[in-house]
Amino acid sequence: MGKSYLLGAILALSSVQPVAAADPVIVNDVYTRPAQLVDVGHGRRMNLYCTGEGSPSVIMDAGLGDSTISWALVQPSISRHARTCSFDRAGLGFSDAATRSGTPEHAADDLHRLLQAAGVRPPYILVAHSSGGLNARVFADRHRDEVVGMVMVEASHEDQFTEGWAIGAPDQKEKYEKFLAEAHGCIALAEKGLQPGTPDFKRCVGDDSNPRYSDAINAAQRTYAVTPRWQKAVASERENVASVSVEQVRATRTSYGDMPLFVLIHSPYPKRDDETQVERDLRTLSWERLHTRMASMSTRGVNAIVPDSGHYIQYDHPQTVVDAVLQTIAIQGQAEASKTPR
Repeated sequence: MGKSYLLGAILALSSVQPVAAADPVIVNDVYTRPAQLVDVGHGRRMNLYCTGEGSPSVIMDAGLGDSTISWALVQPSISRHARTCSFDRAGLGFSDAATRSGTPEHAADDLHRLLQAAGVRPPYILVAHSSGGLNARVFADRHRDEVVGMVMVEASHEDQFTEGWAIGAPDQKEKYEKFLAEAHGCIALAEKGLQPGTPDFKRCVGDDSNPRYSDAINAAQRTYAVTPRWQKAVASERENVASVSVEQVRATRTSYGDMPLFVLIHSPYPKRDDETQVERDLRTLSWERLHTRMASMSTRGVNAIVPDSGHYIQYDHPQTVVDAVLQTIAIQGQAEASKTPR
């Protein structure tokens, strides 16, 4: 839905480029309902969508407020080569309501429980978009022996907020705090009932349908976006991402040895109305520098700029993401083969 684009854009400190009319429309009705609801403990279920066979298992985590549909254009291709799973974090998509805050530590724990309960065995290649990158970093730190590669797609960096807020007007953080307050206000509105066509609905859900999705998928997303459990999950992820979440990531390892690590970003971001071109250029340099540092966490790290793309590289250039995952699978396979006695 249109709201998902807004959420992802916040993490990139930029606006997202509009969808081109020629882009493919996602019609798979698996995104209109739960694919598989897996009990992850205490009766709480998470939605899991797995396709394909083979090892390693490719696990894909979406950005803030997003769902399995983030990977609709890449999962079919990858699943021809490996078991490939996307999922909805607690409270999002078709998963049951969250019972704890939306932080990387909780997300990583939920994911590990989900994979174990569903019988999706390691080794894992983690593919993460936007704020999902924070979750992947914590998961890889907690379960280093199970993770053999990562592909980070416009992934959030723990220092992006402090660096971004230091550029330009001194009220950047205050604007973000106002945004958080509005998010919590949407919880109360959802509990009362959000009605289409009202200003509250537009602010909390978004009136515009996503042109990438079929009418049925847009309708399904609007149905869960008006629920208190979805609004609470989104608000919790928002309020933690620039504080608790980034601190949790800072506490993780700074090196993954020679594990394959592909970092895909798009740059430069277009200038916003509330910034000068100089400010935008500084933010662009910061974004590129942060992701070069991310790639340097592995001796096999690569930071690649994807031209002519927006924040959702997996939509704008899905083959680029597919190729990065397949290269990761190939490198991992070569590493395993080298260990086999001849």
